[in-house]
Amino acid sequence: MSTASKVVLTVSLVLTLSTVAGVHLKQAWDRERLHEGVVRDLERLQRKKENLRLLEEQKVLTRQLEEERQRREAKLHPQDT
Repeated sequence: MSTASKVVLTVSLVLTLSTVAGVHLKQAWDRERLHEGVVRDLERLQRKKENLRLLEEQKVLTRQLEEERQRREAKLHPQDT
């Protein structure tokens, strides 16, 4: 084998191995990013559930406060009938 052919063979092997390794690394990176997306979605759904629970709790408290305020106003200003 001539020196030129050895150099060409070596360069082609290095490029081929680099390409294969690069593709595998990119696939692993993509797979990890997909997994992180699922985890973020689950966390987001959990936060949404918690926010909805807090909203319902606030609605109940607001309703109770309004009822209490109406009772106080009724005691302070009884209607003349």
